[in-house]
Amino acid sequence: MPALWIAHVTVTDEEAYGRYAKLAGPAIAKHGGAFIARGGRYVQLEGKERPRNVVAKFPSVEAAEACYHSPEYQEALSHARGASERELLIVETSE
Repeated sequence: MPALWIAHVTVTDEEAYGRYAKLAGPAIAKHGGAFIARGGRYVQLEGKERPRNVVAKFPSVEAAEACYHSPEYQEALSHARGASERELLIVETSE
């Protein structure tokens, strides 16, 4: 079953987070992920507001999790740590 990778982000260091974004995209694509939403317009209805919201679709929960733990994504993530506050989850779709 396909899965969605959903990130809610507040960027605190634009330069460092830019390095993350430059590396994260190719890492996500390498693992079969494709962006559905990247920082577009949103309406916060409940919970903590984060101004950047990203959704990527993967072939499976396992593919999304493998991407997260991959050396390529972990290298990207090293630039996001300390440059953002974020929540990230993977959820299986009902397709």
